[in-house]
Amino acid sequence: MAASSRAQVLDLYRAMLRESKRFSAYNYRTYAIRRIRDAFRENKNVKDPVQIQALMNKARRDLGLIRRQVHIGQIYSTDKLIIENPEKPRT
Repeated sequence: MAASSRAQVLDLYRAMLRESKRFSAYNYRTYAIRRIRDAFRENKNVKDPVQIQALMNKARRDLGLIRRQVHIGQIYSTDKLIIENPEKPRT
């Protein structure tokens, strides 16, 4: 993979993770982050430039989808789950 292509892939990876961390719903947030990491790890050994470009285009579409879903989630936000509000242990 060329250095510029590698940099583009890493920028896209970081952008997707950053955007996914903005999900207000805990389950969506953890699923999206886990799925992004798994997908990039699964395809890290791809060498074919045509396949790399196809994967990059798919990731860009997915980034747009994540951004739309984050926005919708912010409009229709819900209360945080108990797992997201850790209380101090009582002693």
